[in-house]
Amino acid sequence: MIFVLLKALNNKEEMEIKNISGKQDLQFKKLKELYTGLNQQINVISRKDMDAFWTHHVLHSLAITHQFLFEDGTQVMDLGCGGGFPGIPLAIYFPNVHFHLVDSIGKKLKVVEAVASALELKNVTVQHIRAEDIRNRKFNGVVSRAVAPLIDLWKWSHPLLTKPSEKYYGLICLKGGDLHNEISEVNRPVRLWEIYPGIYNDAWFNEKYIVQVK
Repeated sequence: MIFVLLKALNNKEEMEIKNISGKQDLQFKKLKELYTGLNQQINVISRKDMDAFWTHHVLHSLAITHQFLFEDGTQVMDLGCGGGFPGIPLAIYFPNVHFHLVDSIGKKLKVVEAVASALELKNVTVQHIRAEDIRNRKFNGVVSRAVAPLIDLWKWSHPLLTKPSEKYYGLICLKGGDLHNEISEVNRPVRLWEIYPGIYNDAWFNEKYIVQVK
C-alpha cells in the first residue's frame, strides 16, 4: 500500500509519498514539471486539472495500490491510457511490473513516451492501437480510467487476459458516479471499493470507485 501526504500551500499542491525508494521519489517529483511542459505542446490535461495535478491524476491513479499489489514480473495493460494515467504513476510504484500503455490517439502517446523516457521507466511500452486490434498478447491485468462503459471495457480487455490464476487481476477500473446499471450489464463477478473516505479524505474523491471485473 502506498502512503501519501498531500498538502495545500499557497493554493499549490505538495505531495510526499512514503515507503518508496529515493529513485522513485525523484521520479514522482519530476512528474508535474514534465507534464506542465509537455502539456503546453500537446494538450492532454485541462488547465483546471493541472492546478490539481497530484489529486486528480497521480493520487487517483495510485488509489489502485491500496487494493492491488501487482507481483514482480507480471504484465499489465493500461487501456485508453490518454496522457498516461493510471499507467505512468503505477509504473513508477511497481518498477518490476511491465506496463503496456495503449491508446487510439497518437498525439497523447507522444506525451506518454516523452515522460517515460525522461523518467527512464524501463518497464513501460507504448502502442498506438485500439485494444480490440491487439493480437498475440496476454496480460495478467488490465487497468483503465473511465474511458468507456464497463461492459465495453470488459469486452475489449477479457480476450487479452491470462487464464485465472494467482497472477490474474482481471479488469481494474477507476470510475465515478452511479455504477449500478454498468455493473448489472456486465453480468460478471464485480468488486467495488470507495476511494472516499476509505482511501483518501479529500472530498473530490466522493463517488469515485475502484472497480474490478473478473
